[in-house]
Amino acid sequence: MTGFEISGASAADMELIRRWADEEGWNPGDSDRFAFAVADPAGFLVGRIDGEPVACISAVRYGSAFGFIGFYIARPAFRGQGYGIRLWQAGMERLDGRLVGLDGVVDQQDNYRKSGFCSAWNNVRYEGVPQPNGSGGGDGAGGGGGDGAGFEVVDAASLPFGQLAAYDRRFFPEARDAFLSAWTGLPGRTALAAVRDGRIEGLGVIRPCSGASRIGPLYASAPAVAAALLHRLAEHTPDGAVAVDVPDANPAATGLLAGLGLAPSFEAARMYTGPAPEVELAGLYGVTSLELG
Repeated sequence: MTGFEISGASAADMELIRRWADEEGWNPGDSDRFAFAVADPAGFLVGRIDGEPVACISAVRYGSAFGFIGFYIARPAFRGQGYGIRLWQAGMERLDGRLVGLDGVVDQQDNYRKSGFCSAWNNVRYEGVPQPNGSGGGDGAGGGGGDGAGFEVVDAASLPFGQLAAYDRRFFPEARDAFLSAWTGLPGRTALAAVRDGRIEGLGVIRPCSGASRIGPLYASAPAVAAALLHRLAEHTPDGAVAVDVPDANPAATGLLAGLGLAPSFEAARMYTGPAPEVELAGLYGVTSLELG
C-alpha cells in the first residue's frame, strides 16, 4: 500500500463522495453533503493513492456515546487490495468507545457481523407515486378517522426550532441540532410538520435526488398523519415520485407505504455494535438518511 494515505474530506471531496454514492445506486440527496458537513466536520475520511481519492468512509460522532458509519466505498478498480479495510479501521477507531450504528447493504452484512455488528431491523426503500387512500391523504386537517383527526400540516420552519429538535430526539439516540437545522432548512427541500393542539405529531422532509425524491425523516403519531405528510411532500416533486427508507420493525409503516402503491426497491440492514438504542419505532415511518442515521 505504498503511497496510500487517509485524510479528512474537503468540500470538493464531499461532492465526490456524493457522486460515488450515486454511482452505487444509493440515490443520495443533491445537497445532503451540506448538512452532513455540519453534523461532524471531521467525520468524513478519504483514502488516497499518490493524492488520488480511491476510497471513503464517514464515521460521525453524535453526543458522547453514539456514532454512525456510512459512505463506505472503495472505487471498483481498487477493491480487494486492502484499502477499504484500512479506512474501515480508521473510521471505527474514531468511534472507539461508542455504540456504533450503520445501514449495511446486503452483500456486506456478513462482513459487518464479523466486525461485531448485529442486525436490529431492515430499512426497506419504498418507491413510487403515492396513490390516494382512506387513511388521511389530502390536506391532513381532519382526515382519516379518530387518530388522524384534527391536525394541521404546516411549514416546519414556522415552529420553534427547539420544539422540532426535541421531537427529533424521540426517534434518534442523541441530540443532533446542528445537523437537523441544516437538514430541514437547506434550499430546494421542504420540511412539513403535523401539529395538533400545539403539539408536533409528525415531521417529514423531502429533498431532490438524481432519482426519486427522498423523504426522510418521516415521523408520525399514526398512519393517517404519516399519509397526510407524505402526500403533501410529494406535491413538491417534479413527477410525484418519492422514495422512503422504512424500518420493517414498524409494520404500520410498511403497511401504509405498500397501501399507497409504493414498491420495495432497495434494502439495507440497520446494525449496531451493541443493543439497539431505545427510540420510538412505532412513530418512525422513514429514517432520515442511510448514511448518517
